[in-house]
Amino acid sequence: MQITIDGPAGAGKSTLARMLANQLGFLYIDTGAMYRTVTYMALQKGVSLDDEDALQRLTASLSIELRRQPDGTQKVYCNGSDVSEEIRTPLISQNVSKVAMYPRVREELVRLQRQMAASKDVVMDGRDAGTVILPEAQCKIFLVASLEERARRRMVELQQKGFRQDFEAIKDEMAKRDYLDEHRASSPLKPAPDAVIVDTTALSPEETLAAIIEVYQEKVKEINNKNR
Repeated sequence: MQITIDGPAGAGKSTLARMLANQLGFLYIDTGAMYRTVTYMALQKGVSLDDEDALQRLTASLSIELRRQPDGTQKVYCNGSDVSEEIRTPLISQNVSKVAMYPRVREELVRLQRQMAASKDVVMDGRDAGTVILPEAQCKIFLVASLEERARRRMVELQQKGFRQDFEAIKDEMAKRDYLDEHRASSPLKPAPDAVIVDTTALSPEETLAAIIEVYQEKVKEINNKNR
């Protein structure tokens, strides 16, 4: 079974995908973390974010691993080093959409993401998991939430990590990222035609998980009925 969870920044994709994967015992694939890793490595190595050729070569040279921890969390490793914290800073958030818009960078990572998901029960989150990476996934979810709520969540997340940022600045940055993600030529952010849209604005993570589990169970019933 392949489950995809797509949506804009701050909609709750990573939190819900991780919770769902842990509950079902599925492999969790965080595609956004992979784009963040490329962005982080580009900045570390002085690779211009305006040079698609150089970014493609960099992406092809990286060994990116997603390792599940005993407590159910996930750590991101690049070339053997743990970069889980480094890829979650405001600087990376401000620049990741620039890297993600390049078709050749996306091609490199999509190839890796499909390899990770091959012949496994997976929960994959991202912005094009259900439309491009796993278009044949049996269960597709698209999470949405108001811009204000998504910005509030991001501000709380940053505060917990010791970063202080103005709410309006976070909201403006998120709106710009939404625009870039929705209007990029390669794999724009949009729900798959067969995705179920879940609005998380007024829902807790636990309430959202319950809604997604309900969708998943309905999909399982549909599959079982078809196979009879």
